[in-house]
Amino acid sequence: MHPILFEIGPFTVRTYGLLLAVSFIAGILLALRRSRARGLNQNQMINMSLLIMLAGIVGARIMYVIPHWNEFSANPLDIISPFQSSGSIGLTGLTMYGGFIAAVLVSILYLRVNRLSIWKACDAFAPSIALGIGISRVGCFMNGCCFGLPTESALGVVFPAFSAAGSFYPDVALHPAQLYNAVLGFGLFGLLMWLDRKPRYDGFLFAVLLIAEPVTRFFVDLFRYYESSMTLGSLGGIALSVNQGISLVLIGLGLLLLGWTRNRARQRSSRSRSRHG
Repeated sequence: MHPILFEIGPFTVRTYGLLLAVSFIAGILLALRRSRARGLNQNQMINMSLLIMLAGIVGARIMYVIPHWNEFSANPLDIISPFQSSGSIGLTGLTMYGGFIAAVLVSILYLRVNRLSIWKACDAFAPSIALGIGISRVGCFMNGCCFGLPTESALGVVFPAFSAAGSFYPDVALHPAQLYNAVLGFGLFGLLMWLDRKPRYDGFLFAVLLIAEPVTRFFVDLFRYYESSMTLGSLGGIALSVNQGISLVLIGLGLLLLGWTRNRARQRSSRSRSRHG
């Protein structure tokens, strides 16, 4: 673990913040290259990428702050200021699904307003999302946040006492849930890039992402620690987190999108054959 990258006077630059920035930059560069291959206007895609980055951070921040308001009530400016009252640089506390949902909604709105192909653009950006998850989760591990439950398995990691994980579970081996998510994120990235080697109908890759990522997230969360404010209750005797609840909703939406885009592609293909038949 190496949560602090370097310090400049009273300010601290954290490894998580750097890797989050790397995930955005790498994801955007990849998405621009892929969108160019799909014939999408590059200037508009650059604009959308900037909106995605902004919406992603705002959405992730809002979803974190709501159940953790007691942490910000004394210094509300810490919600939006990158210069925290603690002296660190960056926003300490982001929830991935909040950023994902906000980024998707803003992207769809931008694409509709500019009359661009929504699902073609979503397919161009889908692998970038998986890649970003993989990179940023490595940052979570380095930071000691988003940690797992105690385990006696060989995979267990004992986090330093100064980390969030170590303060909750001192000298206890925990599931490295961050690395589970990172490996699965990189794996999903590879799967999407492999699936994209063959021509697919618009919306296919994004639908696969919308199904596969929440499935992996749901199962990893079975091994992850959550505060009571981030739990919904129990399902079959298993504690259900807010993120798992969101995962179930996203899986359902992904299945609906997969079926709808497939039927739409078939209908368009049928109409094309009838016109040229």
